[in-house]
Amino acid sequence: MAARRIVTVFGATGAQGGSVAAALLADGSYTVRAITRDINKAAAVQLKTAGAQVVCADLDNETSLESALTGAHSAFVVTNFWEHFNKDKEIEQGKRIADMSKRLGLKHVVFSGLENVKKLTGGKLEVLHFDGKGEVEEYFRAIGVPMTSVRLPSYFENLQTFFRPTKASDGESYNLAIPMGDILLDGMSVADLGPVVASILKCPAKYIGKDIGLSTDKLTVAQYADIMSKVTGKTIKDAKISLDAYRNLGFPAAQELANMFEFYQMKPNRNVDLTLELNPKAKKFAEWMQQNKDGFKDL
Repeated sequence: MAARRIVTVFGATGAQGGSVAAALLADGSYTVRAITRDINKAAAVQLKTAGAQVVCADLDNETSLESALTGAHSAFVVTNFWEHFNKDKEIEQGKRIADMSKRLGLKHVVFSGLENVKKLTGGKLEVLHFDGKGEVEEYFRAIGVPMTSVRLPSYFENLQTFFRPTKASDGESYNLAIPMGDILLDGMSVADLGPVVASILKCPAKYIGKDIGLSTDKLTVAQYADIMSKVTGKTIKDAKISLDAYRNLGFPAAQELANMFEFYQMKPNRNVDLTLELNPKAKKFAEWMQQNKDGFKDL
């Protein structure tokens, strides 16, 4: 029997890479090479127990990247702007992986990309954690690496952290402060990414060269709040915050996230039908809320 193809999965102990590694291990068609900077952390040990090769590598270290990618047929690549808040560093990391993928002859890279907003808007709007990934998408293609970009929407999971509802001034109800007005906001659970990537890897001829905008639901902020209210039993409302008010909230990423929402108001292409075709079990928001309601117990 032929040896199973190796798929290198970067960020394998994080949200995106962890979902991809789990889906590929469950599929059983591949040898999963899980990349992490710390092979002793609990999530890495669990991956090894589940049958993955666990390899230590760092996106800033070219020698370690060569070890991560040598012998691999394909790879899932994710970079993390939020670790350092540095667009140039994220671009350098992405290009380093692209160059190594080209040199080692990888047959397919699935890259967690996003739009180059600065380029799309003629410099009128910058979204640093989008723009860097957009430049890396362009670079992969410019040097001829067979690449599919998957562009995730806002994670449902962010409602438990960054965008968690906060207590309103009445002391009883809660505000969901997301500056989208009445424009639909795409979302999906990051946990549902893995089967999407597995499906793409099985059909390279169909998806290489494509940018795939992912989403499982398009809802207004008021609709998100209404579903959250029904599931939690709390009164959660759209705070109806403006982009300018959001920019002035004062936390470190307020400007960056406001710019992101301004871009979301331009309705970038996110395809619910294609996402559900790639992962038929991917959850709509109401189902995700039911499954994750314990995460809102302490509201």
